[in-house]
Amino acid sequence: MSLVSLTFPDGNSRDYEAGITAAEVAASISTSLGKKAISATVNGAHWDLQWPIEADASIAIHTMQDDEQALELIRHDLAHIMARAVQELWPDVKVTIGPVIKDGWYYDFDREEPFTPEDLGEIEAKMKEIINARDPVRTEVWSREEAIAHYEKSGEPYKVELVGMIPDDGQPIRMYWHGDWQDLCRGPHLQSTGQVPNNSFKLMSVAGAYWRGNSDNAMLQRIYGVAFKDPKALKAHLTMLEEAAKRDHRKLGREMDLFHMQEEAPGQIFWHPNGWRIYTTLQDYMRRMQEADGYVEVNTPQVVDRKLWEASGHWDKYQENMFIVEVDEDHAREKAINALKPMNCPCHVQVFNQGLKSYRDLPLRMAEFGSCNRYEPSGALHGIMRVRGFTQDDGHIFCAEDQIESETKKFISFLAQVYDDLGFHNWTIKLSTRPEQRIGSDETWDKLEKSLGDACHAAGYDYEILEGEGAFYGPKLEFTLTDAIGRNWQCGTLQVDSNLPERLDATYIGADGDKHRPVMLHRATLGSFERFIGILIEEHAGKLPFWLAPRQVVVASIISDADDYVRDVVEALKAVGVRAEADTRNEKINYKVREHSLGKVPVILAVGGREVEEKTVSVRRLGEKQTSVVTLDEIVSTLKQEALAPDLK
Repeated sequence: MSLVSLTFPDGNSRDYEAGITAAEVAASISTSLGKKAISATVNGAHWDLQWPIEADASIAIHTMQDDEQALELIRHDLAHIMARAVQELWPDVKVTIGPVIKDGWYYDFDREEPFTPEDLGEIEAKMKEIINARDPVRTEVWSREEAIAHYEKSGEPYKVELVGMIPDDGQPIRMYWHGDWQDLCRGPHLQSTGQVPNNSFKLMSVAGAYWRGNSDNAMLQRIYGVAFKDPKALKAHLTMLEEAAKRDHRKLGREMDLFHMQEEAPGQIFWHPNGWRIYTTLQDYMRRMQEADGYVEVNTPQVVDRKLWEASGHWDKYQENMFIVEVDEDHAREKAINALKPMNCPCHVQVFNQGLKSYRDLPLRMAEFGSCNRYEPSGALHGIMRVRGFTQDDGHIFCAEDQIESETKKFISFLAQVYDDLGFHNWTIKLSTRPEQRIGSDETWDKLEKSLGDACHAAGYDYEILEGEGAFYGPKLEFTLTDAIGRNWQCGTLQVDSNLPERLDATYIGADGDKHRPVMLHRATLGSFERFIGILIEEHAGKLPFWLAPRQVVVASIISDADDYVRDVVEALKAVGVRAEADTRNEKINYKVREHSLGKVPVILAVGGREVEEKTVSVRRLGEKQTSVVTLDEIVSTLKQEALAPDLK
């Protein structure tokens, strides 16, 4: 009899007979743990309770109290339970794959008839029947030949293809049964369908999906579901989705007349006057903030010869995301190959390289509102959040190595002020450390990672480590916002780079009179204006801060005799920099208020006969039910101050 030594999280070890299962290990510890166990982690891998353990290993037993493992199993089992429910309802449907995704799962089906919302309700009901049946879940390891023969016999061509795709490297081909229904799966799974909470999941939608993501293959139907450990968590998630739908920047963009997109320019934005007002106001604010923080602003070409992209390394590593431009220069019948710039960094090095630089010139903080173009697959495009044409609030700090920490601290403080001004007070920092494939010595990486970490602490912020997530040439900081409904958005970055200055031969003269390479800190605060404006719209549900709102005030007449006074009020507001407009249409005031409230106008001033006589206005602010009557001078003074950007107050 051979033994294996299993080491538990507390450091204690016990010997067991080789081939023991995690379920048996749990039961050997205590009867209650044996009943509560749902899976294990063995040598860092998530392990089914039924799988044998054949060698010495570390082991941890999981119960439903372990959120990460419990949710993975619940969602994975629900994918199988849903597929079983579909085939019980419609036996001719062919099954494919059903992975776990964020908050839930999906499964792709081949069915001639499209699924309807009514079908989803029927599937959900059948799933609950299966869960309540508490059918056992069991697993076996089959040979490739057995698996293929089984699926050919049962008429499941997609499963035959999947088995053929599994590498023939000794990895087991696992078959799982949930009751009498069977699926190919690497596992792990729960031990019975009854362990899945039957009131904490919901089928959400159906979408088309090509088999294996290839448009040359069959179009399948993908059913999405979400699942949690308890009904309260499910309700909170559905409430969040409902709130997110209300805040969707595409919906609000239409209501506020901000922008549109059309098929003739995929991934490009047609900004309307209202939307462009937000854009330019935000850009003006960022320009002033950067200038005050010691940046010099530059502007670099849109179309650049491939030679620069080859020198920078982007041609080899990034070409598939670049828009290539071929030009027959001077009709020489030899096309010059250029590319629309996908990023600004190589061009900024070209600006740095003009003229001799001294250590006294460092740090040199260079900024550009750089217009970039990147090819994104059409399926990845999403409103103004994910586009092909965008403008970055890009910046590059050229500095000496001993200036990295101080410049990083300075940037974090700058970013914190910007985020605070824009209403984002909840954000975190993540430090991405050295990847396996990298350049530079461990000593250099130790120094760079320490500089970034120390800068965070010096600026008054903690950070989370992302092991191995840095670029091959240096570590980076990522700044992640949490919005009003709990969603996270990674926006700001700071990346340490000694590689690009080396490739593009950037140098400065040091105090010793010799040439030295600068370090380049790639940094962005907002990321791209397009995406950040989308985030802003959703954060504020369209009710943007007064200084940023494209339409700040509408002065609406209650009676036609007030029209002249309406125009006087508008002119008084415009004279102090407030964006004001008149509404003297022959409509009832309640109609006007509803219309402008839908358009998210922050302040509506109503003017009738009494207001004309007393030189006052009736003030209604967006989201408030109460109105107030104030003098014209008072409202002009108040709104003049509110219209100022935070840096100007």
